[in-house]
Amino acid sequence: MRNTVLSYLLLPMFAGLSFSAIAAPAAASEPVPIVAQAATAHPKTNLNTADASTLQRELNGIGQAKAQAIVAYREANGPFQSVDELLEIKGIGNALMERNRDRLTLE
Repeated sequence: MRNTVLSYLLLPMFAGLSFSAIAAPAAASEPVPIVAQAATAHPKTNLNTADASTLQRELNGIGQAKAQAIVAYREANGPFQSVDELLEIKGIGNALMERNRDRLTLE
């Protein structure tokens, strides 16, 4: 009987200690530096040299049809003079343009 009473009293005490150890703050350590967002930035895609598959892969929201339309526009009108010329292509609006502006170049 005494063993049973002791086990009922001691078991919650030991269980509480294990939770306290888990919830205790870790020892002070050096802060982990935050990696800059630019480190994971996408490489810029050249509108004047990229093929349709590259445009589709590298640009956000550009599928096969729009990528082919970009290449066809470039072949019909010559190299792009400005990134904003993409707005002349059917299906490419301001929102899509702004989403990809930092991914585009005209080298």
